[in-house]
Amino acid sequence: MRTVDAAGLQIGDDHPPRIMGVLNVSSESPYKPSVFNSPSEAAEYVDRELIDEGADIVDVGLESANKKFEVLSAAEELERLDVALETIESVSGDAVFSIETRYHEVAEAALRGGFDMVNDICGFADPQMPDVCEAYDVAVAKMASPPDLERPGAIAAVDDIYDALELNGLTDKTIIDPAFGGWSEDKTIADDRETFERLREFRAYGQPMLVSINRKNFLRSVAGRETEAALPVSLAATAMAVERGAHVIRTHDVAETRDAALIGHEFSRRRLRETAGSVAIEELDITNDRELQRHLEQFGAAETEQLANRSVVHVFEIQGLDADSQTALTTAANDAGVECVSRPSDSAVIVVGTKSGFDRLIEALSGLSEEVSTVCEHISNACC
Repeated sequence: MRTVDAAGLQIGDDHPPRIMGVLNVSSESPYKPSVFNSPSEAAEYVDRELIDEGADIVDVGLESANKKFEVLSAAEELERLDVALETIESVSGDAVFSIETRYHEVAEAALRGGFDMVNDICGFADPQMPDVCEAYDVAVAKMASPPDLERPGAIAAVDDIYDALELNGLTDKTIIDPAFGGWSEDKTIADDRETFERLREFRAYGQPMLVSINRKNFLRSVAGRETEAALPVSLAATAMAVERGAHVIRTHDVAETRDAALIGHEFSRRRLRETAGSVAIEELDITNDRELQRHLEQFGAAETEQLANRSVVHVFEIQGLDADSQTALTTAANDAGVECVSRPSDSAVIVVGTKSGFDRLIEALSGLSEEVSTVCEHISNACC
Protein backbone atom coordinates (compact mmCIF):
# COMPACT_ATOMS: atom_id res chain seq x y z
CA MET A 1 0.00 0.00 0.00
CA ARG A 2 1.42 3.34 -1.09
CA THR A 3 1.80 6.15 1.45
CA VAL A 4 0.77 9.53 0.04
CA ASP A 5 2.41 12.72 1.26
CA ALA A 6 -0.16 15.53 1.33
CA ALA A 7 1.86 18.67 2.09
CA GLY A 8 3.73 16.79 4.82
CA LEU A 9 0.72 14.85 6.09
CA GLN A 10 1.38 11.12 5.63
CA ILE A 11 -1.67 9.12 4.51
CA GLY A 12 -1.58 5.32 4.41
CA ASP A 13 -1.67 2.07 6.36
CA ASP A 14 1.21 2.97 8.65
CA HIS A 15 -0.41 6.20 9.82
CA PRO A 16 -3.54 7.11 11.81
CA PRO A 17 -6.76 7.71 9.87
CA ARG A 18 -6.97 11.30 8.71
CA ILE A 19 -10.05 13.46 9.20
CA MET A 20 -11.18 15.81 6.44
CA GLY A 21 -13.44 18.59 7.72
CA VAL A 22 -15.68 20.50 5.35
CA LEU A 23 -16.06 24.21 4.62
CA ASN A 24 -18.46 25.46 1.95
CA VAL A 25 -18.49 28.85 0.31
CA SER A 26 -21.54 27.85 -1.70
CA SER A 27 -24.93 29.14 -0.62
CA GLU A 28 -26.54 26.07 -2.19
CA SER A 29 -24.89 23.60 0.17
CA PRO A 30 -27.50 21.68 2.21
CA TYR A 31 -25.37 21.68 5.40
CA LYS A 32 -25.82 25.30 6.48
CA PRO A 33 -23.51 25.28 9.54
CA SER A 34 -20.52 24.84 7.21
CA VAL A 35 -21.55 27.54 4.69
CA PHE A 36 -19.89 30.98 4.73
CA ASN A 37 -19.38 33.88 2.36
CA SER A 38 -17.36 36.00 4.81
CA PRO A 39 -13.67 35.01 4.86
CA SER A 40 -13.20 36.12 8.49
CA GLU A 41 -16.24 34.15 9.71
CA ALA A 42 -15.19 31.16 7.62
CA ALA A 43 -11.67 31.25 9.06
CA GLU A 44 -13.05 31.39 12.60
CA TYR A 45 -15.23 28.38 11.85
CA VAL A 46 -12.29 26.45 10.40
CA ASP A 47 -10.14 27.14 13.45
CA ARG A 48 -12.84 26.50 16.07
CA GLU A 49 -15.02 23.75 14.58
CA LEU A 50 -12.59 21.91 12.31
CA ILE A 51 -8.91 22.22 13.22
CA ASP A 52 -9.38 22.54 16.98
CA GLU A 53 -11.71 19.51 16.88
CA GLY A 54 -9.09 17.35 15.13
CA ALA A 55 -9.36 17.92 11.37
CA ASP A 56 -6.13 17.12 9.53
CA ILE A 57 -7.49 18.33 6.18
CA VAL A 58 -9.98 21.10 5.42
CA ASP A 59 -11.90 20.52 2.19
CA VAL A 60 -13.27 23.75 0.72
CA GLY A 61 -16.24 23.44 -1.64
CA LEU A 62 -17.09 26.19 -4.11
CA GLU A 63 -20.46 24.76 -5.15
CA SER A 64 -22.99 22.19 -4.05
CA ALA A 65 -22.83 18.80 -5.74
CA ASN A 66 -26.56 18.35 -5.14
CA LYS A 67 -28.09 17.10 -8.38
CA LYS A 68 -31.01 19.56 -8.20
CA PHE A 69 -28.68 22.53 -8.77
CA GLU A 70 -27.15 23.65 -12.03
CA VAL A 71 -23.44 22.86 -12.38
CA LEU A 72 -21.20 25.92 -12.24
CA SER A 73 -18.73 26.52 -15.03
CA ALA A 74 -15.02 26.82 -14.34
CA ALA A 75 -15.33 30.61 -14.69
CA GLU A 76 -18.15 30.70 -12.11
CA GLU A 77 -16.13 28.59 -9.68
CA LEU A 78 -13.15 30.91 -10.14
CA GLU A 79 -15.35 33.86 -9.16
CA ARG A 80 -15.94 32.17 -5.79
CA LEU A 81 -12.33 31.16 -5.27
CA ASP A 82 -11.31 34.54 -3.83
CA VAL A 83 -13.39 33.92 -0.71
CA ALA A 84 -11.73 30.54 -0.24
CA LEU A 85 -8.23 31.99 -0.72
CA GLU A 86 -8.88 34.83 1.72
CA THR A 87 -10.22 32.29 4.22
CA ILE A 88 -7.19 30.03 4.27
CA GLU A 89 -4.91 33.05 4.58
CA SER A 90 -6.82 34.04 7.73
CA VAL A 91 -6.80 30.63 9.41
CA SER A 92 -4.41 30.46 12.36
CA GLY A 93 -4.45 26.69 12.88
CA ASP A 94 -2.40 24.09 11.02
CA ALA A 95 -4.13 21.88 8.42
CA VAL A 96 -3.83 20.68 4.85
CA PHE A 97 -6.19 22.71 2.65
CA SER A 98 -7.98 20.87 -0.15
CA ILE A 99 -9.93 22.50 -2.96
CA GLU A 100 -13.00 20.59 -4.13
CA THR A 101 -13.42 21.09 -7.86
CA ARG A 102 -13.78 19.26 -11.15
CA TYR A 103 -11.88 21.76 -13.30
CA HIS A 104 -8.12 21.87 -13.81
CA GLU A 105 -8.19 25.67 -14.17
CA VAL A 106 -9.74 26.05 -10.73
CA ALA A 107 -7.38 23.50 -9.20
CA GLU A 108 -4.33 25.29 -10.63
CA ALA A 109 -5.51 28.71 -9.46
CA ALA A 110 -6.20 27.33 -5.98
CA LEU A 111 -2.79 25.62 -5.78
CA ARG A 112 -1.06 28.80 -6.90
CA GLY A 113 -2.98 30.70 -4.23
CA GLY A 114 -1.96 28.47 -1.33
CA PHE A 115 -4.08 25.31 -1.37
CA ASP A 116 -2.23 22.06 -0.67
CA MET A 117 -4.26 19.36 -2.43
CA VAL A 118 -7.22 18.72 -4.73
CA ASN A 119 -10.48 16.85 -4.22
CA ASP A 120 -11.70 16.03 -7.73
CA ILE A 121 -15.37 15.03 -7.46
CA CYS A 122 -15.49 14.22 -11.16
CA GLY A 123 -12.72 11.64 -11.18
CA PHE A 124 -10.39 13.18 -13.78
CA ALA A 125 -13.24 13.74 -16.25
CA ASP A 126 -11.15 16.81 -17.04
CA PRO A 127 -8.16 15.01 -18.57
CA GLN A 128 -5.79 17.87 -17.66
CA MET A 129 -6.51 17.51 -13.93
CA PRO A 130 -3.90 14.76 -13.28
CA ASP A 131 -1.32 16.79 -15.22
CA VAL A 132 -1.91 19.82 -13.01
CA CYS A 133 -1.70 17.75 -9.83
CA GLU A 134 1.53 16.13 -10.97
CA ALA A 135 3.03 19.46 -12.02
CA TYR A 136 2.38 20.88 -8.54
CA ASP A 137 3.32 17.55 -6.88
CA VAL A 138 0.16 17.50 -4.74
CA ALA A 139 -2.13 14.83 -3.39
CA VAL A 140 -5.44 14.48 -5.18
CA ALA A 141 -8.59 12.65 -4.08
CA LYS A 142 -10.21 11.07 -7.12
CA MET A 143 -13.90 10.28 -6.77
CA ALA A 144 -15.38 7.61 -9.01
CA SER A 145 -17.51 9.39 -11.59
CA PRO A 146 -18.62 9.10 -15.21
CA PRO A 147 -16.46 11.01 -17.73
CA ASP A 148 -18.91 13.91 -17.67
CA LEU A 149 -18.10 17.21 -15.95
CA GLU A 150 -21.81 17.91 -15.44
CA ARG A 151 -22.73 14.60 -13.77
CA PRO A 152 -20.28 13.68 -11.00
CA GLY A 153 -20.61 10.53 -8.96
CA ALA A 154 -23.45 8.85 -10.86
CA ILE A 155 -21.80 5.43 -10.75
CA ALA A 156 -24.30 2.85 -9.51
CA ALA A 157 -23.01 -0.70 -10.05
CA VAL A 158 -20.00 -1.45 -7.86
CA ASP A 159 -18.11 -3.20 -10.64
CA ASP A 160 -18.39 -0.02 -12.76
CA ILE A 161 -16.65 1.99 -10.03
CA TYR A 162 -13.38 0.29 -11.00
CA ASP A 163 -13.64 1.49 -14.59
CA ALA A 164 -14.44 5.01 -13.38
CA LEU A 165 -11.44 5.11 -11.06
CA GLU A 166 -9.17 4.03 -13.91
CA LEU A 167 -10.34 6.89 -16.17
CA ASN A 168 -7.25 8.91 -17.18
CA GLY A 169 -5.12 6.90 -14.76
CA LEU A 170 -3.83 7.62 -11.26
CA THR A 171 -1.04 9.90 -10.13
CA ASP A 172 1.51 8.71 -7.57
CA LYS A 173 -0.33 10.84 -5.01
CA THR A 174 -3.89 9.81 -5.83
CA ILE A 175 -6.31 8.95 -3.01
CA ILE A 176 -9.24 6.98 -4.36
CA ASP A 177 -12.87 7.67 -3.40
CA PRO A 178 -15.53 5.08 -4.39
CA ALA A 179 -18.24 7.76 -4.05
CA PHE A 180 -21.14 7.36 -1.64
CA GLY A 181 -24.38 9.31 -1.69
CA GLY A 182 -27.22 10.41 -3.92
CA TRP A 183 -25.25 12.11 -6.65
CA SER A 184 -27.83 11.03 -9.23
CA GLU A 185 -31.15 9.26 -9.52
CA ASP A 186 -29.26 6.20 -10.78
CA LYS A 187 -27.49 5.60 -7.47
CA THR A 188 -29.63 3.85 -4.89
CA ILE A 189 -29.36 2.99 -1.21
CA ALA A 190 -28.76 -0.62 -2.22
CA ASP A 191 -25.83 0.47 -4.42
CA ASP A 192 -24.22 2.35 -1.54
CA ARG A 193 -24.71 -0.58 0.81
CA GLU A 194 -23.02 -2.95 -1.63
CA THR A 195 -20.13 -0.52 -2.12
CA PHE A 196 -19.64 -0.30 1.64
CA GLU A 197 -19.80 -4.09 2.03
CA ARG A 198 -17.12 -4.47 -0.65
CA LEU A 199 -14.88 -1.63 0.54
CA ARG A 200 -11.84 -3.87 1.03
CA GLU A 201 -11.78 -4.66 -2.69
CA PHE A 202 -10.66 -1.11 -3.49
CA ARG A 203 -7.44 -1.71 -1.57
CA ALA A 204 -6.33 -3.62 -4.66
CA TYR A 205 -5.33 -0.29 -6.23
CA GLY A 206 -2.57 0.06 -3.63
CA GLN A 207 -3.57 3.71 -3.08
CA PRO A 208 -4.99 5.27 0.10
CA MET A 209 -8.78 5.50 0.21
CA LEU A 210 -11.14 8.32 1.16
CA VAL A 211 -14.77 7.75 2.15
CA SER A 212 -17.48 10.35 2.59
CA ILE A 213 -20.30 8.65 4.48
CA ASN A 214 -21.30 11.29 7.04
CA ARG A 215 -25.06 10.95 7.73
CA LYS A 216 -25.64 9.39 4.29
CA ASN A 217 -29.03 7.95 3.34
CA PHE A 218 -27.82 4.37 3.13
CA LEU A 219 -26.82 4.53 6.80
CA ARG A 220 -29.84 6.49 8.00
CA SER A 221 -32.15 3.97 6.36
CA VAL A 222 -30.80 1.17 8.54
CA ALA A 223 -31.84 2.89 11.77
CA GLY A 224 -34.73 4.92 10.39
CA ARG A 225 -33.12 8.25 11.29
CA GLU A 226 -33.40 11.72 9.83
CA THR A 227 -30.21 13.67 9.12
CA GLU A 228 -30.21 15.50 12.45
CA ALA A 229 -30.30 12.24 14.43
CA ALA A 230 -27.94 10.26 12.21
CA LEU A 231 -24.61 10.92 13.94
CA PRO A 232 -24.53 7.56 15.80
CA VAL A 233 -24.95 5.53 12.61
CA SER A 234 -22.26 7.62 10.90
CA LEU A 235 -19.83 6.95 13.72
CA ALA A 236 -20.50 3.21 13.70
CA ALA A 237 -19.93 3.12 9.94
CA THR A 238 -16.77 5.22 10.28
CA ALA A 239 -15.13 2.67 12.58
CA MET A 240 -16.11 -0.10 10.17
CA ALA A 241 -14.83 1.82 7.14
CA VAL A 242 -11.42 2.35 8.73
CA GLU A 243 -11.26 -1.32 9.72
CA ARG A 244 -12.03 -2.16 6.08
CA GLY A 245 -9.24 0.02 4.74
CA ALA A 246 -10.30 3.69 4.61
CA HIS A 247 -7.52 6.18 5.34
CA VAL A 248 -9.35 9.52 5.07
CA ILE A 249 -12.84 10.20 6.43
CA ARG A 250 -14.63 13.28 5.11
CA THR A 251 -17.12 14.64 7.64
CA HIS A 252 -19.01 17.59 9.09
CA ASP A 253 -18.78 16.05 12.59
CA VAL A 254 -15.05 16.29 13.15
CA ALA A 255 -14.46 15.54 16.84
CA GLU A 256 -16.82 12.57 17.04
CA THR A 257 -15.68 11.13 13.71
CA ARG A 258 -12.04 11.36 14.76
CA ASP A 259 -12.74 9.22 17.82
CA ALA A 260 -14.68 6.62 15.84
CA ALA A 261 -11.92 6.45 13.22
CA LEU A 262 -9.26 5.90 15.88
CA ILE A 263 -11.28 3.00 17.33
CA GLY A 264 -11.53 1.42 13.88
CA HIS A 265 -7.79 1.85 13.40
CA GLU A 266 -6.82 0.51 16.82
CA PHE A 267 -8.83 -2.67 16.49
CA SER A 268 -8.13 -3.45 12.85
CA ARG A 269 -6.60 -6.84 12.18
CA ARG A 270 -2.83 -6.73 12.57
CA ARG A 271 -1.07 -7.75 9.38
CA LEU A 272 2.59 -8.43 8.62
CA ARG A 273 4.34 -5.37 7.18
CA GLU A 274 8.11 -5.57 7.38
CA THR A 275 11.18 -4.40 5.51
CA ALA A 276 14.34 -6.49 5.26
CA GLY A 277 17.01 -4.48 3.50
CA SER A 278 15.58 -3.52 0.12
CA VAL A 279 12.79 -6.11 0.35
CA ALA A 280 9.35 -5.13 1.67
CA ILE A 281 6.73 -7.65 2.79
CA GLU A 282 3.05 -6.82 3.24
CA GLU A 283 0.27 -9.21 4.21
CA LEU A 284 -2.71 -8.21 2.08
CA ASP A 285 -6.04 -7.46 3.75
CA ILE A 286 -8.04 -10.17 1.97
CA THR A 287 -11.04 -11.97 3.42
CA ASN A 288 -12.70 -13.57 0.39
CA ASP A 289 -12.20 -14.74 -3.18
CA ARG A 290 -13.45 -11.55 -4.82
CA GLU A 291 -11.01 -9.36 -2.90
CA LEU A 292 -8.11 -11.56 -3.99
CA GLN A 293 -9.38 -11.50 -7.56
CA ARG A 294 -9.23 -7.67 -7.58
CA HIS A 295 -5.61 -7.75 -6.38
CA LEU A 296 -4.67 -10.33 -9.01
CA GLU A 297 -6.26 -8.20 -11.74
CA GLN A 298 -4.01 -5.30 -10.77
CA PHE A 299 -1.04 -7.61 -11.37
CA GLY A 300 -2.36 -8.56 -14.80
CA ALA A 301 -2.70 -12.21 -13.83
CA ALA A 302 -4.53 -14.61 -16.12
CA GLU A 303 -7.57 -16.60 -14.99
CA THR A 304 -7.91 -14.46 -11.86
CA GLU A 305 -11.26 -15.92 -10.80
CA GLN A 306 -10.01 -19.50 -11.01
CA LEU A 307 -6.80 -18.64 -9.15
CA ALA A 308 -8.74 -16.83 -6.41
CA ASN A 309 -11.11 -19.78 -6.05
CA ARG A 310 -8.13 -22.06 -5.47
CA SER A 311 -6.38 -19.79 -3.01
CA VAL A 312 -8.59 -18.28 -0.30
CA VAL A 313 -9.45 -20.64 2.57
CA HIS A 314 -12.88 -20.52 4.22
CA VAL A 315 -13.99 -22.16 7.46
CA PHE A 316 -17.57 -23.24 8.22
CA GLU A 317 -19.25 -25.08 11.06
CA ILE A 318 -22.16 -27.42 10.23
CA GLN A 319 -24.56 -28.72 12.86
CA GLY A 320 -27.48 -31.12 12.77
CA LEU A 321 -26.13 -33.77 10.39
CA ASP A 322 -27.20 -37.33 11.03
CA ALA A 323 -24.55 -40.05 11.26
CA ASP A 324 -24.90 -41.19 7.63
CA SER A 325 -24.66 -37.63 6.29
CA GLN A 326 -21.63 -36.91 8.45
CA THR A 327 -19.89 -40.04 7.16
CA ALA A 328 -20.71 -39.13 3.55
CA LEU A 329 -19.39 -35.60 4.07
CA THR A 330 -16.14 -36.78 5.69
CA THR A 331 -15.43 -39.32 2.96
CA ALA A 332 -16.18 -36.90 0.13
CA ALA A 333 -14.19 -34.12 1.79
CA ASN A 334 -11.05 -36.26 1.85
CA ASP A 335 -11.39 -36.88 -1.89
CA ALA A 336 -12.06 -33.19 -2.62
CA GLY A 337 -9.14 -31.81 -0.62
CA VAL A 338 -11.38 -30.23 2.02
CA GLU A 339 -10.49 -30.69 5.67
CA CYS A 340 -13.32 -32.05 7.80
CA VAL A 341 -13.16 -32.23 11.61
CA SER A 342 -15.98 -33.75 13.71
CA ARG A 343 -16.94 -32.98 17.29
CA PRO A 344 -18.27 -36.25 18.79
CA SER A 345 -20.21 -34.58 21.60
CA ASP A 346 -22.88 -33.08 19.33
CA SER A 347 -22.04 -34.28 15.80
CA ALA A 348 -20.98 -30.79 14.72
CA VAL A 349 -18.50 -30.60 11.85
CA ILE A 350 -15.96 -27.96 10.85
CA VAL A 351 -15.01 -27.88 7.16
CA VAL A 352 -11.99 -25.96 5.86
CA GLY A 353 -11.28 -25.40 2.18
CA THR A 354 -11.20 -23.14 -0.86
CA LYS A 355 -14.15 -22.39 -3.12
CA SER A 356 -12.81 -24.76 -5.76
CA GLY A 357 -12.43 -27.41 -3.04
CA PHE A 358 -16.06 -26.97 -2.03
CA ASP A 359 -17.08 -27.17 -5.69
CA ARG A 360 -15.26 -30.52 -5.93
CA LEU A 361 -16.96 -31.59 -2.71
CA ILE A 362 -20.39 -30.89 -4.19
CA GLU A 363 -19.50 -33.01 -7.22
CA ALA A 364 -18.22 -35.83 -5.00
CA LEU A 365 -21.47 -35.79 -3.01
CA SER A 366 -23.64 -35.95 -6.11
CA GLY A 367 -26.09 -38.80 -5.73
CA LEU A 368 -24.88 -39.65 -2.22
CA SER A 369 -26.54 -37.13 0.05
CA GLU A 370 -28.89 -34.43 -1.21
CA GLU A 371 -28.99 -32.76 2.20
CA VAL A 372 -25.22 -32.41 2.53
CA SER A 373 -24.82 -31.47 -1.13
CA THR A 374 -27.28 -28.61 -0.65
CA VAL A 375 -25.37 -27.44 2.44
CA CYS A 376 -22.11 -27.41 0.49
CA GLU A 377 -23.69 -25.43 -2.36
CA HIS A 378 -24.61 -22.75 0.17
CA ILE A 379 -21.02 -22.79 1.42
CA SER A 380 -19.60 -22.44 -2.09
CA ASN A 381 -21.90 -19.49 -2.86
CA ALA A 382 -20.87 -17.79 0.39
CA CYS A 383 -17.17 -17.83 -0.50
CA CYS A 384 -17.33 -14.88 -2.90
